Amino acid sequence: MQLKDIPRVKTISRADFIKNYYKPQKPVVIEKFITQWPAYSKWHFDYIKEKAGDLTVPLYDDRPVDYKDGFNEPHTTMKMGAYIDLLRKQPTKYRIFLWNLIKEVPQLQNDFTYPDFGIPLMKGLPMLFFGGIDSYTFMHYDIDLANIFHFHFEGKKECILFPQTQNKFLYKVPHSLITHESINFSNPDLDKWPALQYANGFKTHLEHGELLYIPEGFWHYMKYVTPGFSMSLRGIAHNPKNLGKAVYNVFIMRYFDNFMRRVKGQKWIDWKNEEAIKRTHKILG
Repeated sequence: MQLKDIPRVKTISRADFIKNYYKPQKPVVIEKFITQWPAYSKWHFDYIKEKAGDLTVPLYDDRPVDYKDGFNEPHTTMKMGAYIDLLRKQPTKYRIFLWNLIKEVPQLQNDFTYPDFGIPLMKGLPMLFFGGIDSYTFMHYDIDLANIFHFHFEGKKECILFPQTQNKFLYKVPHSLITHESINFSNPDLDKWPALQYANGFKTHLEHGELLYIPEGFWHYMKYVTPGFSMSLRGIAHNPKNLGKAVYNVFIMRYFDNFMRRVKGQKWIDWKNEEAIKRTHKILG
């Protein structure tokens, strides 16, 4: 893989962000954008445990997709306080994924403000993500191809991004939003996955208080180098082509995929994974 370091700035004006990153759809890390937020100093594990420790949270791990799993169905649940204790005590693959902050802990929204970058944000959908050391998300892109503002708190996180133009090299699983689940994007086996050597993407490491802008539809792989958590704010895709893909994904693709899981069972999942390899290697000739 050819991975460029994502550009970094200390802070940025709205005009410069739109000109240099939003319009050309390029990622950027803004290091000091949220230093005035109460969340910058308050959002650590102890604070989250204090505010949400008694809430039951959905947990996910890195097990392969099973035909019995529903769309974004959690693998288990746990009290938030017990989960934070687990993160601190030992390595765990359990992650919190797409946890709606406003719905679950309304008081936390007093700790931040919505940034004015000239992009309409979905203010009802600030999402939290938690993970333990070495836990990770599969390489994926979001179903609505949104512009994502990803704020990281507590610890360190590795981020690898690819634009949609690199699909042909990424072993994309058909009728899905992920690449082949067996690929370790932190250290890929290029003998097994030879197409990846032609993929051009971006990488960075996020630390407490840093903001990563992920352009609409970008593939992203997130690995927790240390236990930590993040918040994502989302802006609607601007490109008409991406809007069309988002509508297809939300209203057609995911229902078709769930239907085929019910009809074909594990054979459907296995076929998709095999096709990801066959289609990618066919492109390579």
